[in-house]
Amino acid sequence: MSHEPYLGARIAPEPGLAHLRLLGAGKVRDIYELDASTLLFVTSDRISAFDVVFGEGVPNKGRVLTKISKFWFDRTASIVPNHLVTTDVDAVPGVDAATREKLVGRIMVVRRLEPTPIEWVVRGYLAGSGWKEYRSTGGLWGHELPSGLQLASKLEEPLLTPTTKDDEKDLPLTIEEARELGGAELFDAAHAAALALFEEGTRVLEGKDLILADTKFEFGTDGDGALILIDEALTPDSSRMWPRSGWNPGAEQPSYDKQILRDWLEKQPWDKRPPAPAIAPDVLRRVADRYLELCELLTGEAPEGVVRG
Repeated sequence: MSHEPYLGARIAPEPGLAHLRLLGAGKVRDIYELDASTLLFVTSDRISAFDVVFGEGVPNKGRVLTKISKFWFDRTASIVPNHLVTTDVDAVPGVDAATREKLVGRIMVVRRLEPTPIEWVVRGYLAGSGWKEYRSTGGLWGHELPSGLQLASKLEEPLLTPTTKDDEKDLPLTIEEARELGGAELFDAAHAAALALFEEGTRVLEGKDLILADTKFEFGTDGDGALILIDEALTPDSSRMWPRSGWNPGAEQPSYDKQILRDWLEKQPWDKRPPAPAIAPDVLRRVADRYLELCELLTGEAPEGVVRG
């Protein structure tokens, strides 16, 4: 299973995992080979914005993402199967006590699959790059929209706005381009699955008084061509979530994701290309607090191994 490289990283195994083959490192996850059919994902505290990885980590982020992903994998397995085998660190062979303590709450053993060449972005509200595209063209990459919509306006129905999966920057695709890139059969299956997952995420989050504004899914296929949900699901790294009670179209919304970091970066003298600037400690703390707050709101508890303060 391939994965986008962690830009600027020195690809070396984490101490205590040198006995495993390190296949690569993404912006957040390091990927090790366990055997011919399974991989080990180790979720770090790294954070990226504008497709650039920063030198600082967000405390507890890896454990939060793992716990939230498992929460959603468990609840959406009836909609589309996923790649998760277990999050039990004892399933990782040859791990000593010190390494085990570091890995608790941060690992997923997953099925080894072939990723699709597309990231499957679903939008229910106008925000982020979708808002910029609407302001520029009046639509969303081939989707026609009514005039007069505002920032954070709800769309008439959730829309798929796929992108490429690129090492440096994901690029928008029209529906027709995505269908051609992935093939009609794969596209139709992934399109339907992404919308069904978005609907279920919306339903669950409404019960928590939250809005699912948009999210990104990744899919893979097995040897029989079956579609499988991979990577992560409905986390604050892959999704934009807002408190429903304070929803106010026409303005930026308080968000349970890394929008705190993006907003801070927009005010910095930075061209959004590597090297990334150092993140202010108070920004890291606020991002960490929001991630942990969302995890506890969704799952009812903090992840195993979380250190507060």
